[in-house]
Amino acid sequence: MSDTLSPAPAGSDIYRPYGLFIDGRWQPAAAGTVAAVASPVSERPLGLAPVAGRGDTQAALDAAARGLEAWSQTPAFTRADALHRIADEMVRRTEDGATMITLETGKPLAQARREWSLACDQFRWYAEEARRIYGRLIESRVPGGRFEVSHPPVGIVGAFTAWNFPAALPARKLAPALAAGCAVVLRPSGQTPGVAMVMVDCIRAGNLPDGVVGLVTGATADTYAPVMADPRVRKVSLTGSTRVGQQMIRDAADTVKKVSMELGGNAPLIVFDDADLEQALALSVPTKFANCGQVCVTPDRFFIHDSLHDAFVEGFAARAKALKLGDGLDPGVDVGPLISAARLQEIAAIVDTAAAAGATVVTGGRRASGFKAGHFYEPTVLTGVSDDMAVFADENFGPVAAIARFSDEDEVLARANASPMGLSAYGFTRSPARARRLVAGLRAGMVGINSFAMAASEAPFGGTGFSGMGREGGSEGLADYLDTRLAQIVF
Repeated sequence: MSDTLSPAPAGSDIYRPYGLFIDGRWQPAAAGTVAAVASPVSERPLGLAPVAGRGDTQAALDAAARGLEAWSQTPAFTRADALHRIADEMVRRTEDGATMITLETGKPLAQARREWSLACDQFRWYAEEARRIYGRLIESRVPGGRFEVSHPPVGIVGAFTAWNFPAALPARKLAPALAAGCAVVLRPSGQTPGVAMVMVDCIRAGNLPDGVVGLVTGATADTYAPVMADPRVRKVSLTGSTRVGQQMIRDAADTVKKVSMELGGNAPLIVFDDADLEQALALSVPTKFANCGQVCVTPDRFFIHDSLHDAFVEGFAARAKALKLGDGLDPGVDVGPLISAARLQEIAAIVDTAAAAGATVVTGGRRASGFKAGHFYEPTVLTGVSDDMAVFADENFGPVAAIARFSDEDEVLARANASPMGLSAYGFTRSPARARRLVAGLRAGMVGINSFAMAASEAPFGGTGFSGMGREGGSEGLADYLDTRLAQIVF
């Protein structure tokens, strides 16, 4: 990729060194259009990000087609070396990446550093996986023949990511795609474009052919639509809502693109009577309120056994109340703001509706006081929740823990599986036999027993049902970017 930097639009502040990334260089949108990106902490503009037009996206796709010709023919070991160089640069620029995450999302800097580290891991892992794209030989029925199975890259990839993990989500798509030999046009969320910009700037250290990685930001009609319409794009990958995923599946059908997606979740957490209560509390509170609850795999529906319910609620509420809210750049902050005013209003409505329907607000339940600006909502604990309440039946995607009772294992499994979502599910128990029953009985792509640790580069991440298809991470994540080619060779 070229080292020549083109100036981004004047007055772009934190986005000034960057812009759109097309054909190996940073550049402004062709029309010079920009949009302000607001801080969720101060509600003031962080800067002006470029807004791509349809022509900009088309230029990125054309460059990707040229870059693909060279990159797809690059030996796997050379691709692996490039990904290691990218990971080295990302590690070197950890503070740049983490600070940008916190500026754009408001999440505490410690959480942002962990996220950036997870993104670095993706490039390390897939650098090694690039060397292990195995084929196989099959004996043929034809005399002197042999079947040869190989796995070429699928081609150009369109990657679309959400704002809640603006480093981890692009890395989960970029790293395996590049390892496989694909070219990628990345369209990050318009609410967090800067994190992707820093990552793509790090990718330049890999010395990839120009065009192999492109970045565009802007309106759906000008960024998403051209990617979906272009027959040269052979795969699209999405992290987003179920509604958007359903539309992408319909749009992908026109050009028969390969699709993988991680969509919404509504994870159940079941705490059985034999669980270690302190362990369950110590792990579930920081997990629930990380990133202000804006995490697809976070537990939303808490099923607590009758014998532990009251103690769990008391302990959970006390820990939630002790969490410190504030600017993620400030030391000691545990919980940052919600991403936007709209999200704040939605969470307030969800809680108010549940309370009106008979749920009890144990702690929180209101916009945090003491802030002159920002989208801060108190960590909230609700009890007396019924399964049909929206706070329980739908993903709330905020700092709200909705707690219900149960008494019977079969009953709680049926209730946990009632959601059409199937991303993640969790259980706490000391019984190995029960743990195995949970793994077998919970309908989810990922099941954690006495653990919430799901996101790792070496493990396949993804869901079932309305939570999506395909996997990111592990060897399974690479397979989504490869085709299968069969050759019959006869001499």
